[in-house]
Amino acid sequence: MSPAELHADSIVIDGLIIAKWNRELFEDMRKGGLTAANCTVSVWEGFQATINNIVASQTLIRENSDLVIPVKTTADIRRAKEQGKTGIIFGFQNAHAFEDQLGYVEIFKQLGVGVVQMCYNTQNLVGTGCYERDGGLSGFGREIVGEMNRVGIMCDLSHVGSKTSEEVILESKKPVCYSHCLPSGLKEHPRNKSDEELKFIADHGGFVGVTMFAPFLAKGIDSTIDDYAEAIEYTMNIVGEDAIGIGTDFTQGHGQDFFEMLTHDKGYARRLTSFGKIINPLGIRTVGEFPNLTETLLKRGHSEHVVRKIMGQNWVNVLKDVWGE
Repeated sequence: MSPAELHADSIVIDGLIIAKWNRELFEDMRKGGLTAANCTVSVWEGFQATINNIVASQTLIRENSDLVIPVKTTADIRRAKEQGKTGIIFGFQNAHAFEDQLGYVEIFKQLGVGVVQMCYNTQNLVGTGCYERDGGLSGFGREIVGEMNRVGIMCDLSHVGSKTSEEVILESKKPVCYSHCLPSGLKEHPRNKSDEELKFIADHGGFVGVTMFAPFLAKGIDSTIDDYAEAIEYTMNIVGEDAIGIGTDFTQGHGQDFFEMLTHDKGYARRLTSFGKIINPLGIRTVGEFPNLTETLLKRGHSEHVVRKIMGQNWVNVLKDVWGE
């Protein structure tokens, strides 16, 4: 198969997109041959605001049903592939929307939420984020993990502190993930994961989605798609070819105000970090350029079989397990 044919034939999944929701994005997803994506509907929002986000997102999906479909099962992902559409998985980047109510976990599952990050950069009722002293997983957090296991929501640890992550990995009876991270072996950064952390999650049946967010890449805004591929390869050498996938962290369409919200605690309080200029790696600037990644991985010597795994099949396998299918 040619790279274009392989991409068109493969299931292609992005484990984290936080781009601006609109038809233009959905059109670019189709241009990029994206089968499904974990799309963020909650970061700092509580229960009510997250519900409002889901209502707006459901409306947008319905109005653009020629391009996208909602995903609650891996069968929906395969249906999206068959129909030439992109499946939308709702995901949280913070468990804050659960507030202090264990019962909210199942409610959100019923609304289509399939992946929830335990903390976003700072502490919540579950545990601690990666930008402050890590107190580990709380007692309530252990209950949340158990309930997420029960109803079938994947625990995500991308922005979570090291100690809290370790304790979630040990607590969970289902595979957990770093949906979008990079190895600190290529660049030291609070958001990147050490070789030891990557090996630990893989050794316990977990999964790693590799991001291309420029501030976390060694060459920053000067990075190319080959630099991104190098990070994928570095990570795969640690976790293996069955526990790795894509999690771009595309922020396509957002302005500076959005990044200000992300980089302040609770979206408005103390500043946690500054990203500076953000330019995605040359060759994969937009979602529509996803086919270039398949081509790049093939050019770098990976087999069609392994490329299919990286581009999406591994995500399907782990989600099928976590979602209890």
